[in-house]
Amino acid sequence: MPPASGLLSTVHSPQDLRALTPGQLDQLSAEIRRFLIENVSQTGGHLGPNLGVVELTVAMHRVFESPRDPFVFDTGHQSYVHKILTGRQQRFSTLRQRGGLSGYPSRSESEHDWVENSHASTALSYAEGLAKAKRLQGLPGTVVAFVGDGSLTGGMAWEALNNIAASDDLPLVILVNDNGRSYTPTVGGLAKHLAALRTNPHYEQVLDLVRRSVSRAPIVGTAAYDILHGIKSGLKDVLAPQGMFSDLGLKYVGPIDGHDTAAVERALQQARQYGGPVLVHALTHKGRGYAAAEMHEEDHFHAVGKINATTGQALVAASGQTWTDVFSEEIVRLGRADEKVVALTAAMTFPTGLHRFEAAFPERCFDVGIAEQHAVTSAAGLAMGGLHPVIALYATFLNRAFDQVLLDVAMHRCGVTFVLDRAGVTGPDGASHHGMWDMSLLQLVPGLHLSAPRDATRLREALAAALKIDDAPSAIRYSKDAVPPDLDAVECRDGVDVLMRTDEPRVLVVGIGQLAGTAVAVGERLSDQGIGVTVVDPVWVLPVNPALVAMAAEHELVVTVEDNGVVGGCGARLAQELRFAEVGTPLREFGIAQEFLPHGSRAELLEELGLTPQRIARYAVEAVLSREPPSTDIQPGGSAVRDVATTPPE
Repeated sequence: MPPASGLLSTVHSPQDLRALTPGQLDQLSAEIRRFLIENVSQTGGHLGPNLGVVELTVAMHRVFESPRDPFVFDTGHQSYVHKILTGRQQRFSTLRQRGGLSGYPSRSESEHDWVENSHASTALSYAEGLAKAKRLQGLPGTVVAFVGDGSLTGGMAWEALNNIAASDDLPLVILVNDNGRSYTPTVGGLAKHLAALRTNPHYEQVLDLVRRSVSRAPIVGTAAYDILHGIKSGLKDVLAPQGMFSDLGLKYVGPIDGHDTAAVERALQQARQYGGPVLVHALTHKGRGYAAAEMHEEDHFHAVGKINATTGQALVAASGQTWTDVFSEEIVRLGRADEKVVALTAAMTFPTGLHRFEAAFPERCFDVGIAEQHAVTSAAGLAMGGLHPVIALYATFLNRAFDQVLLDVAMHRCGVTFVLDRAGVTGPDGASHHGMWDMSLLQLVPGLHLSAPRDATRLREALAAALKIDDAPSAIRYSKDAVPPDLDAVECRDGVDVLMRTDEPRVLVVGIGQLAGTAVAVGERLSDQGIGVTVVDPVWVLPVNPALVAMAAEHELVVTVEDNGVVGGCGARLAQELRFAEVGTPLREFGIAQEFLPHGSRAELLEELGLTPQRIARYAVEAVLSREPPSTDIQPGGSAVRDVATTPPE
């Protein structure tokens, strides 16, 4: 990949920025954009957001002294320019590759990276805590929270702002990167106010907008506008941003042109010198400087795969229909058949495939912004009102609303369906984005129905079945990959699909979801070793089917294979059910190690986790043969087990 050149090649740390002239800073910004386009087009990654924050990041590093002044990004996908300026240019070609640079801040990479969690709306809480720690210990420096406007749609951000405003001596600067978009256009009352200020900065017009809209907005909407625009007690703050919000305790600076480095620097210097919490509001353009991104209306190249750096066209053709595609088409079909079906998402209409439903039924599709907790409880209300809500989220983001799933939905026996995209090992986005926790968490929810479909047909069937459950929550989860070919059952036993059966089966292999294909491959290897096997897909993981427990009792060994954490997962739950039923068949769970997985391709990580047919079959063969008396047919130096794996069993 092309190395840095020109001025950029001379920047090895933030200190190298401080001697540059205004003209050189403009040149450097152009070089950074070219470097980003040339490199990210070959690795994939969050290109559009980073093209939009070049000047903001350069100015931030010129005004503040990282790492003494901690930078906290919300979310961390905006940190590429920060990485480039903090000594990681030479490794940028390894971005999001196994063993290479993370696509998010990483404490193991650099002392300049403080926070790795890349779930939105958290930076203000981290920053408030860091600033308090500095104040309490008398430490020098200022904490900088770099916050996208989309993150301000999350309730956690407002909880933090409420506390920040109460501490008038916190050494904290909040830099709001307002590009009007998170993944897709930012939604909600806050977004409308921000958009109004972007497009209509005149005092009287903004005041008129407030008069017309605040009466319709919830209380938090009014407070949001007060904080960001100074309307409540100081109308002059719209035109004179140096004014103090006496009623909120926050100083506001802006709005400023986020692509004018000098203007951003002046604002940040004012904020740093103030001595208390200050919010700096910068207006930017996602995809800035790259025509292909600027013209991409869907998301301005929020995240791309490998693309042609000139045209922006994908270099790798789509590998077939994805799970998201199947859901996207099926939910529209079901929506046409039943007008009580409504859909919700949390700022992820396009990524989860709900854009088709939104186009077909705009009045029945609700994007609540980055507010998963609100989405779930709102869905409970919709269910109480006689509708059937379908909430489409990434699996990892369901973690944020577990209390609402448990108490607001399940305890009230609400018929709400959760559709969890990007479940299991997701690949290059790293620890905070692997969807490996959902099935463990959902095991705790009384009455919940859980399906992990193995193919497109089973996904369609599960979705149709879930919409008929009106007295309990249901959940369907699947990966981000292309959908595998349909894997038909050879028979169905009381709701359990039998995918493979040989004579005199000794081992029961239970494949969960997409790993049902892996389970069949394990079965084939066992059969090749002369070991009888039954391979099944439970179809519905929860509630545990009594037929599956009965089948386990008929075998000598049970092996479960799942794309979820092994602790509290489907295998662990089945083992518990076997104990309750006093079934003594030993069970071995294969799943994701209970640790924070690094980034890498799905195939690489599954191999490292031992979730391959060879590794699992090797264990099962040796476990079964260890129960048998030694065979007198084995010749000296021979082996009773043919080599089915190149790596030792775990």
